[in-house]
Amino acid sequence: MKQFLRNLLLSPRSLTGYIIGPGAFFYLIFFAHLDPEKPAVTYTLAVGLLMAILWITEIVPLAATSLLPVVLFPLLGIMDGKDVSATYFNHVIFLFIGGFLVALAMQRWNLHKRIALRILMLTGSRPASILFGFMLSTAFLSMWISNTACAMMMIPILISVMQKLEETTEKNVMSKYAVGLLLGVAYSASIGGIATLVGTPPNLSFVRIFQIMFPEAPIVSFTTWFLFALPVTIILFAFVWWLLFFKYGPKKGQWNALEKGIFRQQYKALGPIAFEEKIILADFILLALLWLSRSSLEFGSVKIPGWGSLFNNPEYVNDGTVAIMMAVILFFIPSKSERSLKILNWETAGKLPWHIVLLFGGGFALATGFKESGLSVWFGEQLSWLSGMHPFIIILMISLVVTFLTELTSNTATIEMILPILAGLAVSIEINPLFLMLPATLSASLAFMLPVATPPNAIVFGTNRLTIADMAKTGLIINLVGAIIITVFTYFTVGIIFGTNDLSLPAWAIHP
Repeated sequence: MKQFLRNLLLSPRSLTGYIIGPGAFFYLIFFAHLDPEKPAVTYTLAVGLLMAILWITEIVPLAATSLLPVVLFPLLGIMDGKDVSATYFNHVIFLFIGGFLVALAMQRWNLHKRIALRILMLTGSRPASILFGFMLSTAFLSMWISNTACAMMMIPILISVMQKLEETTEKNVMSKYAVGLLLGVAYSASIGGIATLVGTPPNLSFVRIFQIMFPEAPIVSFTTWFLFALPVTIILFAFVWWLLFFKYGPKKGQWNALEKGIFRQQYKALGPIAFEEKIILADFILLALLWLSRSSLEFGSVKIPGWGSLFNNPEYVNDGTVAIMMAVILFFIPSKSERSLKILNWETAGKLPWHIVLLFGGGFALATGFKESGLSVWFGEQLSWLSGMHPFIIILMISLVVTFLTELTSNTATIEMILPILAGLAVSIEINPLFLMLPATLSASLAFMLPVATPPNAIVFGTNRLTIADMAKTGLIINLVGAIIITVFTYFTVGIIFGTNDLSLPAWAIHP
């Protein structure tokens, strides 16, 4: 007990979590009256503030905090316990689970390593090419698998290449170039995840929270997200590659050519592609194609039908259906190298990050509480003064706030706290919610300044080959440029991709 009290007094984080969090919660419950006619508004804010403080301080696991709505919403009369519980599992959760299961199968049989080395074989062995190859491999893989797993897999390959380079390159030149390579892997793991719904948790959080807040709105499918986010990924990727090589790449005359066959040697060391890898690769490619072609696309008068329209009830089939179908198939196919096992078994499936599933659920429950209690509308009314500002400035402000907030907090927790507020703000200032919620979601992945901001940053920092100053100075530039890229792209393309004529509030966002 004495040690606990000593830690509490010495740690600002613990003091905030244990004292200020519950203190703010009880103060709002007993003394604040945001809307005297709707006490649920105040109670929901109290729960949301408590969860926000606990998520930021992490004095208890993020998943444990995510369970609070199951207890507090029914006790405070915000929502029925059955309704709260139902928010924790839905088609978006199964989209995450299905996609992650295929990724786990890929990791189990080392297919992801084979893909990475194949890309590096194609990009070449010049300094700019090596940086580009590692970044491209990392970004592509992080579109489909966990950015943490992606960075963990790429770092051993990168270290072996850097050791080879150190044999022929001056120490000061190589140590500088190594910083660029390490940052390239960390940053690409975050940038690549932006492109697909399964690439990073905030993307899936957006899809579900958007549907909760605006049930009449068109569903954001895998395809529409991909069409919107991929160009942002490509532009940001190109800028980061140029910046890292400009800052850390060797100059002419400082470089001795790397042995051309080094990546081919590492690839050959993997041996011939196994039967299991072939099956998973086919499953993975088919999954991506099914996701991309499921829903119909409309560009003005031109409509490209998706395969979902072949069914009598196409709306019954969603991206989660496809993900689970392709994942379950792998449980049925026997392995040739381990005859008693299947290509995907439950031991591998048990590595699913269930804490992220609960974190999703807690965010969905909180968003539902914001809507049901009227808190999102209340927030929108308090921020209605923003209606006098140009939408471009509002989007830029949101992008910058979320970008720097996510440096200190979980990106999923950040986006699940802020999206319901932005939904209410959009209705209040009469602007299409997509123009506020989409840039916030993308910005949640722009955590480039600190090792604690995201696991890939921490992983490369753990190599002891770069400093926090290296990461912070480079990351600050990327954060600012990233916010501008997201703002410009959102402002000029959301209407085209999502079929909205202008920024005005659409009919599906107007509350009855």
